[in-house]
Amino acid sequence: MLKKSQVIDILQLINSENLGPVTFYKLIKRYGTLQSAIANADKVQRIKLISRSLAEDIYEKAIFSGAKIITIYDDEYPKLLKVLSDPPPLLYTLGNVEILNAPLSISIVGARNASINGRKTASRIAFDLTNNGIVVVSGMARGIDAAAHKGAMHACNQSGPTIAVLGTGIDVPYPDENIELYKQIAKQGCVISEFAPGTQPQAGNFPRRNKTVAALSIGTLVVEATQNSGSLITAKLAADLQKYLFAIPGAPSEARSIGPNNLIKNGAILTETANDIIEAIHNNTTQKITTFSAPQKTELLSETTIQNTEKEDNIQRKIIDYLNFDGVYVDEIIRVSGLSEAEVALELLELEMIGKIERQSGNKVALIKHK
Repeated sequence: MLKKSQVIDILQLINSENLGPVTFYKLIKRYGTLQSAIANADKVQRIKLISRSLAEDIYEKAIFSGAKIITIYDDEYPKLLKVLSDPPPLLYTLGNVEILNAPLSISIVGARNASINGRKTASRIAFDLTNNGIVVVSGMARGIDAAAHKGAMHACNQSGPTIAVLGTGIDVPYPDENIELYKQIAKQGCVISEFAPGTQPQAGNFPRRNKTVAALSIGTLVVEATQNSGSLITAKLAADLQKYLFAIPGAPSEARSIGPNNLIKNGAILTETANDIIEAIHNNTTQKITTFSAPQKTELLSETTIQNTEKEDNIQRKIIDYLNFDGVYVDEIIRVSGLSEAEVALELLELEMIGKIERQSGNKVALIKHK
């Protein structure tokens, strides 16, 4: 384990403005040590080094929240993440960090507006995988993610472990409806985040979260995903990392089956039960995805998706109706739409991620004009 001062060194560097994991490692390679990288960071264009006192505050906030910080230099750091070219330099963790290096783990992802059958399938497969010693990893989103976590925790006489990867600070459960789930995962498994305590949901953080979800397992299972679903980004990352890729088939007429069915067409392993995953791992089945590509950020919400009749799409369309190019106060959207603050926040985040809206000062949002 590193000394406290060394951990704060990492915190000072990685939390600096315009500096991510890629630049973090480039600076260390260029200057030789963390201390030298910190001393010279301000010489690099656009990087603004945070103060030592601010880094110390981040450390204290993490400890106060009950989190344990593990760094890339610690033995407890997940070995599967270390093989990345740009792994998170450190992770904030709650719970049992030992399962981060479990021999076998599978990520389960899918639609947030999942069907009842989709949630049941994800839960059942997670339950069976956990009972067979395979740790389930997911992103603690509503829908498929939450169902997978719950299924895993009901295994092993309701003491099954699971790993939740957050796109927010370790002390910011998201969405609000999953607060109790967050607490239970911290008790039975492990919650992790690479983002500083207090970090709120931000569009740019979730792709990094998805990459960690994909990298932290030997394979990814996709359960329900529309053609332009963000879950396919995680699937693409898993394929790029040469992981196993599994998908649950569905009826061609069902919009949420389009993503998994296309994955299967392109080489993903058709999966109906946990046994399909276990057998593939046991037989070392080759993952043959060669032509699959994930949708670009600006394509995540197509006209087909907007016209979908699912409840979540109706909510999102309802919110769009209240927006304009000049900007609307978020509080006003909540008032006139009749939706809860959590529902509005979640859908605005999705719209921001897909390039439909932008944030303005004074807690306002506006539609983006596409040329």
